[in-house]
Amino acid sequence: MSMFLYRLGRACVLHRWRTIGAWVAGAVVLIGLSSTIGGELGNAFEVPGLDSTEAFQLLEEALPDSAGVSANVIVQGLDGSTVDSAANQAAIGEIAAAIDELAETTAVIPPIPGRTIGPDGTIGLMQVRFDAQLDPTIELAQALQAAGDEAAAGVIRVVYGGDLYSAASEPETGVGEMIGILMAVVVLLVAFGSIVAMGLPIGTALFGLAIGIGGSMGLVAIFMDVPVWAPSMIGMIGLGVGIDYALFVVTRFREGLADGLTIEDAAGRANATAGLSVIFAGGTVMIAILGLAIAGIPFMTAAAVATSATVLVMILAAITVLPALMGWAGHRVNSKRARRILERPEQATDENGIWQRWGNHVSNHAWPYAISTFVLLVVLSLPILKLDLGFPDSGNQPADSTQRQAYDLSAEAFGPGFNGPLLVAVDLTQIQPGEFDALMVAITSDQGIARVQPPIVGETAAAIVAYPNTSPQDQTTIDTIARLRSDVFPAVFSADAAHVGGVTAGFSDVAEKLQGRMAWFIAAVILLSFVLLVLVFRSILVPLKAALLNLLSIGAAYGVLVAVFQWGWGKSLIGLEETIPIVSFIPMFMFAILFGLSMDYEVFLLSRIKEEYLHGHDNTQSVIFGIANTARVITSAALIMISVFLGFVTNPDPMLKMMGLGLATAIFVDATIVRIILVPATMKLMGAANWWFPSWLEWLPRLEIEGETGLPSREYEPVDAALEPQPA
Repeated sequence: MSMFLYRLGRACVLHRWRTIGAWVAGAVVLIGLSSTIGGELGNAFEVPGLDSTEAFQLLEEALPDSAGVSANVIVQGLDGSTVDSAANQAAIGEIAAAIDELAETTAVIPPIPGRTIGPDGTIGLMQVRFDAQLDPTIELAQALQAAGDEAAAGVIRVVYGGDLYSAASEPETGVGEMIGILMAVVVLLVAFGSIVAMGLPIGTALFGLAIGIGGSMGLVAIFMDVPVWAPSMIGMIGLGVGIDYALFVVTRFREGLADGLTIEDAAGRANATAGLSVIFAGGTVMIAILGLAIAGIPFMTAAAVATSATVLVMILAAITVLPALMGWAGHRVNSKRARRILERPEQATDENGIWQRWGNHVSNHAWPYAISTFVLLVVLSLPILKLDLGFPDSGNQPADSTQRQAYDLSAEAFGPGFNGPLLVAVDLTQIQPGEFDALMVAITSDQGIARVQPPIVGETAAAIVAYPNTSPQDQTTIDTIARLRSDVFPAVFSADAAHVGGVTAGFSDVAEKLQGRMAWFIAAVILLSFVLLVLVFRSILVPLKAALLNLLSIGAAYGVLVAVFQWGWGKSLIGLEETIPIVSFIPMFMFAILFGLSMDYEVFLLSRIKEEYLHGHDNTQSVIFGIANTARVITSAALIMISVFLGFVTNPDPMLKMMGLGLATAIFVDATIVRIILVPATMKLMGAANWWFPSWLEWLPRLEIEGETGLPSREYEPVDAALEPQPA
């Protein structure tokens, strides 16, 4: 594999016009196909096997008007006027008529006294229903608002909310990516001291991201329901790994040039060493992300496939596009000072001096550092014991948003549970005479239900809308859903004839399913990491230690998320107005992504340590050597990752804030506390036992990630060539 990558890197340098031309042509074709035959992104949330999904499917077939999403149009009289005043009634009629003209609308139900008009008469609810086959979109929500606002004409206050807004939320894109890129530019300029060296990773990542989002995502959407938030997620992950992977290759290329290699040979060796590490790290990221299919959640699987496709593009770009660009850049990837080192080689090791002294310091105080950092990580992880999985709702939106205002007015007029109605679907073909009436009485009498609307009864099914006493995110509401399913329905029916659906029940079901699959997913990922590291380093203790430390760094990130988003610690610093539960699929996504990224840093550091150990140095010297020669690159790569992820914390969408902060925290912990302190300290304490490998496992295959074994002899160029002006 190393020889193949070596030859590929040289070929891309020698035929750089053809390489770039082939990629541009492929990108045009891929993006063209995506725009013409590619699928549309959606907000599908149905998950096979869930009770809420069975409710939706039953009503979709028998009562389609009751199965679709709905919107709440909240009207409030101005200056204390009542909803039933003549002027307000006329305005409400015009609003209803305007909304009814929308092609997607199936029914508009005006405010009804005693049911959907508040006690003081100033607030009323207009319900808008849509076709069951409709995929809720932000465009539909905007069209609804435009129609209602134009009809209201300032006569009556109108705000909008309901299931449509919960299902059709679409994260803003662009701002987070730009902030992340700008911060990455600054880090690369400081680290490399060269505009050219900075531009190579940035350019490669942007090129790969354009193909990933503009091309592959649309093609994936042909076969799977890719969620609307996928582009933001892909942008975050794609930029991070794309810049990181290119950084490792460019760093090796710079080292090769500084050693006096020809441009072609330096590019080839960078591809054969760092490029092989990129394939390994990127492959593990892809495998881990695709492992999200274990959860059995279709929209998560689709997002995982689309994200993995973009990571694959980033890997291919790093080992083909990047070498071609490095061929054009030549010695300009190094700063002028670095080029002068070719004339004064005694200065070449100065940059590693600080990290070598740090490695010595940690080795001399291994026990204090190991104990203190371990305790710190455990403390940071403790809040995970209070982890509350769920989904943000309209009550978590900014106070000036229309859905937040609708949420607050609904809660004020009708109670907090009005914002999370439960849709009970009843299969009339499976019940006995009188059981339906008994069910209505049982639901109405339940301690967690505030009110029940008159049912909609069809030939084979019926729909009952029940409003809980508590808000959608309240644990009491979740308990009410569980009690209806486990106690109320079985007490009335002998058959499985009733199901609880609606957005609140659907979110609760997904969170419960993910929580049940989380342990299996983590176990599978940890087992994979252990096996891969055993094959790479021929060691038992090193992979075990890596698995434990990965768990600690990710646990610390989870703990920070709980403290900020659930407990509200420092929430104003990231623009969060309300505390919210941890979005149910975020922990699994984070674990999959961070597993691959931490493996990247782990392999990069340990391969240098093992290389030195195999050259005959003792364990302590090898650890110090590994730190001195990798810490600068690891910290630079981590700073770039952190910069990209923190850029998304500025996004108003709580989900992207959560993902950005969680990933940035985990990378910071992994690249500083774990890689630069805890790993060298524990490796010093374990001594030669680090590399113990039982003889009965020698049959296992070897995976070589770094090193130049089997490559041709090095090609050197005259020293003066590196100092000559480079052709454009």
